[in-house]
Amino acid sequence: MTPEAAEAPVPRYGAGALADLPTSVLASLGVPDAANVLDLPALPRACVLLVDGLGWEQLRAHPDEAPYLNAMQGRPITSGFPATTVTSLGSLGTGAPPGAHGLLGLQMVVPATGRLLHCLLWNDQEDPEPETFQPVRTVYERAAAKGIEASYVSLHQYRKTGLSLATTRGARYDSAETLGQLVGRIERALRRGDRSYVAAYHADLDATGHRFGVGSRDWRHQLRFVDVLVQQIAAVLPPGSALYVTADHGMVDPTERVDVDTAPELKEGVALLGGDARARYVYSEPGAHDDVLAAWTALLGARAWVLPRERAAEHGWFGPVGDGMLERVGDVVAVPHADLAIVASEREPWLERMVGMHGSLVPAEQLVPLLTTSRP
Repeated sequence: MTPEAAEAPVPRYGAGALADLPTSVLASLGVPDAANVLDLPALPRACVLLVDGLGWEQLRAHPDEAPYLNAMQGRPITSGFPATTVTSLGSLGTGAPPGAHGLLGLQMVVPATGRLLHCLLWNDQEDPEPETFQPVRTVYERAAAKGIEASYVSLHQYRKTGLSLATTRGARYDSAETLGQLVGRIERALRRGDRSYVAAYHADLDATGHRFGVGSRDWRHQLRFVDVLVQQIAAVLPPGSALYVTADHGMVDPTERVDVDTAPELKEGVALLGGDARARYVYSEPGAHDDVLAAWTALLGARAWVLPRERAAEHGWFGPVGDGMLERVGDVVAVPHADLAIVASEREPWLERMVGMHGSLVPAEQLVPLLTTSRP
């Protein structure tokens, strides 16, 4: 274990993390067993808009591109570990930290199978059932049980994916293909019933950052569209509504790459490689755990936190961990905190081509906004 591992910043589960937002919204809507950790005001209608890749530090660094967002009332919260879409959508959908809902990264092993599950490609017949692999009751199921109209607004292509089935069950899924449709579907969903809870997801900023980098011309233009989107949603809020804008992670543009597929010392004793470029899960072959840990620690040195999964859990990286969930994590967890990405050119050529990346515990990836406006 690197000496710096104990100094890694831990997500603020239970005090100011993304997982605390949906339960706080439930409490604001009158659900009695929900904890209002974020002290949200009581209103009968609420919309949570998650803008993929809208990190707090990146937003604050671009006031000219996002004047409306930067003028909103708000503060940063932590996304959770790993700081990646799969894990954060699990927290948004359940109100539970990653260790409880078990969606612990982009790629993780399905215990007792020897297979990696790529959670954004969760459609194969051999993949686990979403309802059992993610066992926590969703916030939409909890809302519906109390007579609250629960809706989820996103692209139609995500409707039947394993990730959506794991994280949005209990919600009415409203498809929206354009920015105008997204605004219209949110407005319509907010007006359903006497109380309504709407979650909406917008992906384009993250996709632009992955391809062109954070702060690139393309990314900055895309941020302008996000700013207009939020302003338009705020303009159509029905009376008694609150809008909460947040994100699943921030993003960085690491310039240094370590390629596992061309580094023999990193391949030795490794059975599977999971996680992401900024939050790697290394699954060791039987009997090779200590050697794998030593090799990865020696090569990555002071550029990453490298430690056994049990120590990562002890440090609180995942929050409280449910039964059997830790087995999904690699035997060794390697999390760059320097200007570094851990890629695998042969196994993951799609990842090596990315400019913007995320997943780590550093503030640029962990901190996401919690911005709010309302119409009394």
